[in-house]
Amino acid sequence: MENLIWWQYALIGAIFIWSGFVRSGLGFGGAVLALPFLLLVKNDPLLFLPIISVHLLVFSSWIAWQGAKKTKQQAILAAERGEAPKEEQGNIAWGYLKKALGIMIVPKLIGVFGLLTLPGNIVTGVIFIIVSIFAVSYILNKPFYTNNKFLDTIFLMLGGYVSGTSLIGAPLIVSVFATKVPRHQLRDTLFVLWFILVMIKMVSFLIAGIDLQLIHQLWLLPCALLGHVFGQKLYNRIQKAETPVFFQFVGWALLIVCGFGLYSTFML
Repeated sequence: MENLIWWQYALIGAIFIWSGFVRSGLGFGGAVLALPFLLLVKNDPLLFLPIISVHLLVFSSWIAWQGAKKTKQQAILAAERGEAPKEEQGNIAWGYLKKALGIMIVPKLIGVFGLLTLPGNIVTGVIFIIVSIFAVSYILNKPFYTNNKFLDTIFLMLGGYVSGTSLIGAPLIVSVFATKVPRHQLRDTLFVLWFILVMIKMVSFLIAGIDLQLIHQLWLLPCALLGHVFGQKLYNRIQKAETPVFFQFVGWALLIVCGFGLYSTFML
């Protein structure tokens, strides 16, 4: 990034503000909605993926810490009332998270080490098309429930594999989590999941000797933080919406993410 000119740095900073806004507001989509724009500035995915990964680790840790603090306060209040704390009162659905990780971990590792020979753009394209169908069903207020453990497993495995080869497996993973995790727990549960998946990805970057662009984190992290603050305001508004409105919002977000994802996969 040292060879870029001033307007490229300005655009990259603005894009990371946008990325932080989306990531904080929705809990997903920060990478997919930022990468197409970043690649228009400099067509080098390995230049930006480590930066996005570090941002995910930082902000997912922050959200998890805030959630743990809130959960502790709720547990103290429940104890004072003589009530036993329940998982659904917290901000993270630990039960389903552990179950999903058990399904995704092997495909994730396979994706990281590139042991499959399936063309990456074909796999990614199929996933975005599938998620687009989910998104349209949400927009029409007819959320698609598979009620089929086999399909859920396939979707999670595909999402895990693609998140291993890149950082764009979120839409398919979210399409399953959105119907299995209470909405007040969805964002924070996804953040914990992203932290674990990105840690695995970071190990692959270190093994491959990829430059993590740590110097540029000094000015790009504040950019992402600015977006994060505004995204938190969006998240608070989403939580106050009625359930059909919530699913419609998620549907539109997924559809936009898929549109940008398909564009960056087949057009860039």
